[in-house]
Amino acid sequence: MFSPYYAWSGRGRPENHCALNVGLYGGGKTRWAMTERPSKAIDRGPDHFTFGPSSVRFEDGKLIFEIRETAAPIPYPVRGQIVIEPEVMQGEQFTLDPHGRHTWRPVWPKARVSAKFDKPGLDWSGDGYVDMNAGLEPLEAGFKSWSWARTAMPDGAAILYDCQPAGGGEQGLALRIRDDGTIEHFQAPPEIALPDVMWGVARPSRSEGEGRVVKTLEDTPFYTRSMIETELLGETRISMHESLDLKRFSSNWVRLLLPFRMPRAF
Repeated sequence: MFSPYYAWSGRGRPENHCALNVGLYGGGKTRWAMTERPSKAIDRGPDHFTFGPSSVRFEDGKLIFEIRETAAPIPYPVRGQIVIEPEVMQGEQFTLDPHGRHTWRPVWPKARVSAKFDKPGLDWSGDGYVDMNAGLEPLEAGFKSWSWARTAMPDGAAILYDCQPAGGGEQGLALRIRDDGTIEHFQAPPEIALPDVMWGVARPSRSEGEGRVVKTLEDTPFYTRSMIETELLGETRISMHESLDLKRFSSNWVRLLLPFRMPRAF
């Protein structure tokens, strides 16, 4: 959905524009890989998807990623495996825009993740999450921007989603998903503004009190990813936060920059 090549092609063949996005942070070994590959380099079935030398498969109830990528813009090797095992599962799908053209589903709101990489040398396990988005039009046609935050809870997870549709207004979700997969809607806390990043993308979030950025993981011309601390459901909690500026993304100068971070294999 962020591919400049797909946009320039007229969006006629999505299977000709596939990529595995890998972001590794920590220990001074940050790596970002998102190489786009043509249809001849992919293979897919009900329980697997291969992207050139990398693949993801569903096996014994787990998602297993075998990663053989090259980072960009500095071409460091990225080699390793990620295994995701669900702890909470749910089947409900949610509409993100007033016209029902964009949907989102928190497939595994809470999961156990283990990651082991030879290049760079990383070994980690902890809490994780799996979701999916789908749409009938480009994101920039449906939205001006959105922000999202996911918080691990002792008995499940909480998710905040705030969208600014292209036609104006706002649409949001505040969900608490329990260990048994049941979903409770709750009143979203007041909006707060987190400090700006270098590229100037706004980072709105929600909190019952003050909020702070624990660590900025991605700062790009149209997207940020951060670990934040806020007051949510009566407690101070750490969340993963993302902010996306679709007006900025759709500008020509940003799309001309994207190939430096998202090369295409031919």
